[in-house]
Amino acid sequence: MKTLFTLKICHLEHAHAAYLAHKAFEELDLLEGKLSRFIEDSDIARINVMRGGETLYLSEETHACLLLALEYYGKTGGLFDITLGRTIEHRKEHREGPPPAIEGSLIIHPDRPAVTCQAPGRILDLGGIGKGFALDRLKDFLIEWQVESALLAAGASTQLAFGETSWPVEIIGEADRQRIELKNAALSASGTGIQGSHIVHPDGDEQALPWKHVWLTAPTAAAADIWSTALMLLPDPELLELSEITSLYYESESGIEARAS
Repeated sequence: MKTLFTLKICHLEHAHAAYLAHKAFEELDLLEGKLSRFIEDSDIARINVMRGGETLYLSEETHACLLLALEYYGKTGGLFDITLGRTIEHRKEHREGPPPAIEGSLIIHPDRPAVTCQAPGRILDLGGIGKGFALDRLKDFLIEWQVESALLAAGASTQLAFGETSWPVEIIGEADRQRIELKNAALSASGTGIQGSHIVHPDGDEQALPWKHVWLTAPTAAAADIWSTALMLLPDPELLELSEITSLYYESESGIEARAS
């Protein structure tokens, strides 16, 4: 996932916390082996080379992630689309000319862990959901081990807090910063300064993004991850019903400001 994961676990002896962190990172490695498009035998890499008419059976984790991505494709009005891998590569590698046309069609089966390729051409990229999905899975894993409170982070972009502890975290812009308290919620950030090259509009529009940075909190890390990417494309966040978002911050030329959610 090309990022550094950190865990802060409360109310445990150091040796026990270290052991749980080790087991959690093992779970994370297994998950990355299924979701990374850059690992040759991962589920996502195999989907990306499917031929028309083929059906591929997936792990439970990959199937759950794809169904969640499909759900949020609808919730974001199509702004969040994990099938734009070719367009993302075109942007990241600064290739000349217009991005390639979006071709191909995939069916994610809702009742069984499988994907069918109707026509080849779609390239999946989980950059806007993978870290958040992984943090939600790590939370479930730690709760099963009776961890009462923790702060989980995937780099500087996504953090997830659960339990009774309130965690002070900072949202840091180019020339401004604010401190907030994170409790039983996830915080995610997107921005042109850190990871803007991965944010592409589904219709191929390459106009400048309306915001330098977006931060928001939501009940799950996956939801926060997805919405922070999608909202970078909206000049007015009130264009969508944002019932899942509990707080929202934008950085414009005038600094960081809170917006109504």
